[in-house]
Amino acid sequence: MLRSTESTPHMREWLDRLAPVVQAAQATLRARGAEVVAHLSGCARDADGNLQVAFLGREYTIAPGDFCVRSAVDHREASSFISSLILTYLANADGTPPAGIWISFRELPDGIFYVQAFQSYTGGRLVRELSGGLTTFHRAAQRLGGQVLALGSAAYAFEVLPRVWLAVVYWEGDDECPSQAQVLFDRSAIHYLPTDGLAILGSQLVSLLLKAAAQEINALS
Repeated sequence: MLRSTESTPHMREWLDRLAPVVQAAQATLRARGAEVVAHLSGCARDADGNLQVAFLGREYTIAPGDFCVRSAVDHREASSFISSLILTYLANADGTPPAGIWISFRELPDGIFYVQAFQSYTGGRLVRELSGGLTTFHRAAQRLGGQVLALGSAAYAFEVLPRVWLAVVYWEGDDECPSQAQVLFDRSAIHYLPTDGLAILGSQLVSLLLKAAAQEINALS
């Protein structure tokens, strides 16, 4: 299960309203029906008609009867945090395909008001806490299945949810200019999650990259 290791403004706000978020999304999904939801979200369905969702490397299933999110491995109900993000993504999905055009958090709706905070707990955090610099970034991103992009000193794209792509760009510094990193979003991402939800995905992706980096360092020691 995805676990958060940091508390961000967007995450605290999201946690404060989990129950109504889940209930509203489930009502929307029941009215829409599983077949339409699968088509608009790009999710597959299993032999029993359950929606299958890959979320940051973990597999989940959603039954069309109650739209309850469960682990595909042990069938346990997902946490309210995970459920709220996945169900909100499904409820917002409108079928827009990935654009292949990357935008910054500043370019998301109302993102300009929170871009400094977002950068601090995503790209800024990655640079502060990443040991091993560019080499470790490459290894961590590859461990998570990232797809190489021709940006910065190194960049990788990640399908965080079906049709929801985020990228992380790393610029290696030198004696005069420190290293920098930034989380970007496919332009279509806003068709699947609101800005605060996308902010949470960015912070979670950075957490997973740092965890993968630590695993790479431990494997080499």
